[in-house]
Amino acid sequence: MRMRKKSWAEPFLTEHDDVVIASPDSLKGYWKNRLNKQNLHVEIGSGKGDYFTLMAELYPEAGWVGIEKNTNVAAIAAKKAVESEHDNQLLIAQDAEKISEWFADGEIDVIHLNFSDPWPKTGYKKRRLSHRRFLEVYEKLLCENGQIIMKTDNRKLFEFSLLEFAQCHFILSDVNVDFRAEDHPEDVMTEYERKFVDLNQPIYRAVWTKLSK
Repeated sequence: MRMRKKSWAEPFLTEHDDVVIASPDSLKGYWKNRLNKQNLHVEIGSGKGDYFTLMAELYPEAGWVGIEKNTNVAAIAAKKAVESEHDNQLLIAQDAEKISEWFADGEIDVIHLNFSDPWPKTGYKKRRLSHRRFLEVYEKLLCENGQIIMKTDNRKLFEFSLLEFAQCHFILSDVNVDFRAEDHPEDVMTEYERKFVDLNQPIYRAVWTKLSK
């Protein structure tokens, strides 16, 4: 079910340009300077913003950028970032298809893919954020030994992703097919993720490291 359009969403995004970056291409190569941090984490498909805002609180020494194309949910994420006591987080309320226009090669330390749309129909597989056409872009944007961390409740998407990464310049550094079976205080659990855990559905997680050339 689609979320009903929120009349306050677009005005809120526009008004809070200290957090919501309307022209992300203007910061290409300067995100770390803008955030005054040495490490940059980028979450693609941030939804309502629980993950990147909570992780920004957990890791205040790093800079966090969330990307969400849906205006309604991006506004909810922006509200959380605005209300946060930490100033190490920014939001891009646009489609990540243009990510290569926003970040310089080697600028990102970690890319997070959390519960991405699985696009289950075979004809839509190129839309999956872990498809190799995206992985080739991520590889360029990541620094040397940069990482991609993925979590999903969708087994088929996870299996697809493992195969896609194997065809690109990444090495599988860690994999867990029931990530929340144990406590992981280093990684926040969002309300969305909690729903799956409460239903006893496994959370699949993997970490890939960019191979040095």
